[in-house]
Amino acid sequence: MRKTTLLPLIQFSFYTISFLHLLLLLFSHANSELNDQEQAVLLNLKKHWRNPQPLGHWTPLNSSSHCSWPEINCTHGLVTRLSLKNMNITGTVPPFMCDLKNLTTLDLSYNYITSNEFPRALYKCSNLQYLDLSQNYLAGTVLDDIHLMAQLRLLNLGANNFSGNIPASIGQLTKLRSLQLFACQFNGSFPPEIGNLFNLEQLQLAYITTIMPARFPSEFTKLKKLKYLWVAGSNLVGEIPDTIGEMAALEHLDLSRNNLSGKIPSGLFLLKNLSIVYLYKNKLSDEIPRVVEALNIDVVDLSENSLTGTIPDDFGRLTKLSGLALFINQLSGKIPDSIGRLPGLINFNLFSNNLSGTLPPDLGRYSMLNEFQVSSNKLIGQLPQHLGDNGRLVGVVAFNNDLSGEMPQSLENCNNLIIVNVHNNRFSGNVPSGLWTLFNLSILMLSNNSFTGELPERVSWNLSRLEISHNKFSGNIPAGVSSWRNLVYLDAGNNLLNGTIPRELTALPLLITLFLNQNRLSGSIPSDFLSWKSLNMLNLSRNAFSGQIPEAFGSLPGLTVLDLSENQLFGEIPSELGLLKLTSLNLSSNHLTGRIPSEFENDAYARSFLNNPRLCANRPSLNIAKCNSKNQNSSKNSFKLLAWIIGLVIAILLGLLASFFVVGKYMKRKHGLDLTWELTSFQRLNFTESDILSGIRENNMIGSGGSGKVYRVAVNPSSDIVAVKRIWNNKKPEQKLEKEFLTEVKILSSIQHANIVKLRCCISSGHSKLLVYEYLENRSLDLWLHRKSSRASTISGSVQHVVLNWPRRFQIAVGAARGLSYMHHDCSPPIVHRDVKSSNILLDSEFNAKIADFGLAKMLIKQGESATMSDVAGSFGYIAPEYARTTRVNEKIDVYSFGVILLELATGRKACDGDEHTSLAEWAWRQFQEGGPIVDALDEEVKELCYLDEMCCVFELGIICTGTLPSTRPSMKEVLKVLLRCNQPLVYGEKKNASTLTSTV
Repeated sequence: MRKTTLLPLIQFSFYTISFLHLLLLLFSHANSELNDQEQAVLLNLKKHWRNPQPLGHWTPLNSSSHCSWPEINCTHGLVTRLSLKNMNITGTVPPFMCDLKNLTTLDLSYNYITSNEFPRALYKCSNLQYLDLSQNYLAGTVLDDIHLMAQLRLLNLGANNFSGNIPASIGQLTKLRSLQLFACQFNGSFPPEIGNLFNLEQLQLAYITTIMPARFPSEFTKLKKLKYLWVAGSNLVGEIPDTIGEMAALEHLDLSRNNLSGKIPSGLFLLKNLSIVYLYKNKLSDEIPRVVEALNIDVVDLSENSLTGTIPDDFGRLTKLSGLALFINQLSGKIPDSIGRLPGLINFNLFSNNLSGTLPPDLGRYSMLNEFQVSSNKLIGQLPQHLGDNGRLVGVVAFNNDLSGEMPQSLENCNNLIIVNVHNNRFSGNVPSGLWTLFNLSILMLSNNSFTGELPERVSWNLSRLEISHNKFSGNIPAGVSSWRNLVYLDAGNNLLNGTIPRELTALPLLITLFLNQNRLSGSIPSDFLSWKSLNMLNLSRNAFSGQIPEAFGSLPGLTVLDLSENQLFGEIPSELGLLKLTSLNLSSNHLTGRIPSEFENDAYARSFLNNPRLCANRPSLNIAKCNSKNQNSSKNSFKLLAWIIGLVIAILLGLLASFFVVGKYMKRKHGLDLTWELTSFQRLNFTESDILSGIRENNMIGSGGSGKVYRVAVNPSSDIVAVKRIWNNKKPEQKLEKEFLTEVKILSSIQHANIVKLRCCISSGHSKLLVYEYLENRSLDLWLHRKSSRASTISGSVQHVVLNWPRRFQIAVGAARGLSYMHHDCSPPIVHRDVKSSNILLDSEFNAKIADFGLAKMLIKQGESATMSDVAGSFGYIAPEYARTTRVNEKIDVYSFGVILLELATGRKACDGDEHTSLAEWAWRQFQEGGPIVDALDEEVKELCYLDEMCCVFELGIICTGTLPSTRPSMKEVLKVLLRCNQPLVYGEKKNASTLTSTV
């Protein structure tokens, strides 16, 4: 009975197990088929994108091997994540991408993907939640039906070429937590529907410079969960709405570089989670509102606006405040003492205001103060005695105030101190002895005070600029000055220094400028110089030097300014001085005798020899006695030589007249009816070819190069000025020059960009080619940067070179980068210049950069595909190493050359001027690899504390661009974005770093 009962049960169990086993086999088979299908999709993707090298490991081993590839994430054996960032992918997004049915995350950023519209194929990816297409070459419009991608949590389309309107339908993607549309070409306005994205936590709409002027959309204030809002440089106008205080979760707000106006809304300070505020470079006005309720603010940056009124005492209640930046405003009144007691204060930047009264006495006492900048105000009293207590200070900048007393002893604790600039105050007493020798101290500027004491035997090894003029320093110049090895600029004029000039002072190899004027120095000037090869300016005037002028001055090749006036020097002026290219010479008020060297007998030196009664010259306009003929024998001996010279001159003149006759006859024939000129214009002209031809004269020439000369031509009757590049030969032009001419015309007539020089027309004949450009008043970057410019202003009798300051250098870098980025990424086909260098960066009257000289350019056949040139073109120091070896051409050779220009701008050095055996790029790489402070490599003429981070960032970007391997160099589009970020303030306490920025832009 029992057996009969159990049998059906046993049979049922057996059939059930068999059925389950069959189901398992079927499921396994189906899953294997899905794996095979997905692997096939991935391999087809690789094939579609032409097998990019980074995906070389995508090879099938078994049906599920793709789940082990590092770019793939699988869940239950099915692909859910595809991360292909920076994989050198070219081409389009294929329709079969969404055959990966379970795909939730797709990252294709930092590639070369192209399309004429948003990739519609992605609409079929019904489970897609995270989509990143940033940093590609997608163009056209973002489709109005993008709301069909309803599952999206993140959408990043930044740094593409999308145009048209931002579709309002984006407001229907209500699951979005991050929307990033920065650095595109949208030209409509910001759709208010974005305010419907109630789950949004991050919104990036920055640097959409083509968008219509728009007010800050009030609908954005409905985004209650938004933490990060970045709308910098996107043409915002009007006021910031007071309702911004309703965005309760906001932590990061950047509305900088717009055209906002009006007052800072008081609602801004209701945001208790706000840690970063950037509102600089707008036109905001009115007083700073009370900020009592904003107790959780970490950083307040309201700099570079038009703020007036006083600084509220309530700032002292912001216990988490680490940075206070109110510089370049119109604030007045006293700085509240309570700010000095803030425990977290790191950066204190209030320069360029109208602040008065004393500084908070507790500054530096309770916090790790790093930056202290209060220059150009009306402050009185002493510097806070506790300023350097915690030893973290990097800079003390307090010049142009009315501060007094002694320098704080606490500064001796600050081993990180790089710059101290307190000139133009009323400080007195001795400089703290430990301050002179702080290891990192590079710039010490104490001029125009009442400091006393003697100069130290030792100073900081890194000290490069020392300005102590117009004080009361006394005693001898110490013999230990020979250890000041890195000093470049020394101004100790107008003090009480006495004794002689020690020979050790002439051993400083880097010294460019030395001012010791108006002291009590005596004795003779050293007769030999140990290492003054770099010396450019020397002023020893108004002392009591005696003896003769040393002949050794003739061995200083770089000397251009020499002032020895108002001393007791005697004897003849050594003829060796005539070997120098002096732009300013003053030997007045001495006891010099004899005839001046013939090189100085011109009106440029009319005031160089005054009050030396026994000096003479043959030129009466020099305001000294005329030399008589006491030595008749000498005159007779020289008469024959003079007659021979006159005869030679007459013969040369006759030869020149004959040459002019022949050339004139030839030119007349050349420009006559037998020569046909063909003018091709690219814009409306107000001149004819004859206006141009009449201006092609040698006295109008402003430059020359390997392929021709350039002339400045004023065309009549409008007095418009153009630049004319001539490629000319008596015979038919060589094939190479003809090719360069045709290349330049083809390129410049087809592109229009604000940072590329405009070609107005070309004029050609059988033997002459003329390119007529817009004329750029400030000529080339090379002339300004490396002091070949004749631009100078005379101040107090000495020539002062016009220095290209850092803000203008940075402006030039950005402009040139925009031009190259346009050529590489926005022209079809792309254009490679092949000869990017500082002499081919031209500057208009506002120092806007324009790329010129396309005679060596090469238009590539296809995006990303290299071409081979028959020879290597370019200039030493700018040529990419792989180009010199293989003559292979692609955009990365321009990136290398542009990197060299960045290094030139940051260091002031020439491209070929690294050191004795290396180029600038090689030298910079070595400086970087040795790990020394980057600040030591920067140009001393423009190095200021407020620009150091920016300059270091540009230097590092130059290092990255000049990488030996082309694959390690960024694209020009990426370079431009990093440059723009170099100019953005970061969170206080952070340090700008180009290599970091390249991965975060």
